[in-house]
Amino acid sequence: MAAEAAKFLATALAIGLGALGPAIGIGMIGSKAVEALGRNPEAESAIRTTMILAIAFAEAVAIYALVVALIIKFV
Repeated sequence: MAAEAAKFLATALAIGLGALGPAIGIGMIGSKAVEALGRNPEAESAIRTTMILAIAFAEAVAIYALVVALIIKFV
């Protein structure tokens, strides 16, 4: 029973901590994009494109954490 409990705890920590960094990063990306739009509204399309690309890269880290958590849980 202790091995199963450790497995569940490891799974929870893997996805919990693995999603924390990207969540903070995506929030910072969004806030800086809004600041940039406030300073230079003419560059909206370039800022939006860069922001979406940066969010996708940050979200990939959370997806990797999910994969690791699922591997821990089912293997």
